[in-house]
Amino acid sequence: MTETALPSAGRPAPDLARNLAREDFWRGMFPELTIRGRLAGTFRVRALRNEPAMRAAQRMRLEGYFQEHDEELADLAGRLSRAIERCVARKIPPVFVFLFDEAWAVFYRQHPLLEMFLGAGYQVLPDFWAWHVDPGAGEAGWRPHRDKGRRALAADGSPLSLTMWVPLTEASPLNGCMYILPANRDPVYGTADEAVQRIDFPAVRALPGLPGDFFIWNQAVLHWGAQSSPFAERPRMSMALEFQRGDIAPFNEPLLGTMPLLSFENRLRLVAKQILQYAHMYPLSPEMQALAGQVLGGEPPAAGADAAPA
Repeated sequence: MTETALPSAGRPAPDLARNLAREDFWRGMFPELTIRGRLAGTFRVRALRNEPAMRAAQRMRLEGYFQEHDEELADLAGRLSRAIERCVARKIPPVFVFLFDEAWAVFYRQHPLLEMFLGAGYQVLPDFWAWHVDPGAGEAGWRPHRDKGRRALAADGSPLSLTMWVPLTEASPLNGCMYILPANRDPVYGTADEAVQRIDFPAVRALPGLPGDFFIWNQAVLHWGAQSSPFAERPRMSMALEFQRGDIAPFNEPLLGTMPLLSFENRLRLVAKQILQYAHMYPLSPEMQALAGQVLGGEPPAAGADAAPA
């Protein structure tokens, strides 16, 4: 899932850093979003249609990724991008939007598609992030990488784990959209030489996207976020969450279950975990690092789901 390397975010006010661990603070500042509301009540998965599903399977098998569109995501993307803008204005890391139901609903909508690739009982990994890539600040994408490499492939080449990446605003070559080297154009894909990048540059593919689009790739494909241009009209905002088969050893712990409806406390501890585990690529202020350490308190988030969405 690793993506954009950004400069250190500004320092939050001391009282704000303390407030970030309070559920009432988040409910008050983002009244248009919900915590244990939308998922428990009106959440619905997207129906799996045969023709798009077959096309997705073919693209995954050949190229290692695919792109689709889900109209309901456009509404969710709008609400979440506005929330991220508000977070950034207050020097709050965008990843805190994962405290809200709407962030998880973006991914849970695609449950039948994830189940098609990873099987019944697939697990949500404790690996996620949200980004605000600002061209005005000269922010650039992360260097070419593979999320987990060939260990994320079964012996027959099928995926053992997947990343779902969702643009919340338009993602274009100007504001740093994702790029990918399709699996069938990568001479070291799935081999012991995968760390030695042999990029066939004409085969590199830009992945522009609009709100409502989503991308899913296996975690062995080579991909990266691009350098943004000062001529881009607005920042690129996006989110990603990772998944794995439920019948293999965990790639990271604790596994969270299938479509888990987590408590605020567990969501907060998971956000703190992301801040610490991605500190090498998304540095934050010392105050935010300290807050993450205090929230986690040396204890991992509780394993498994608190409940499943209705």
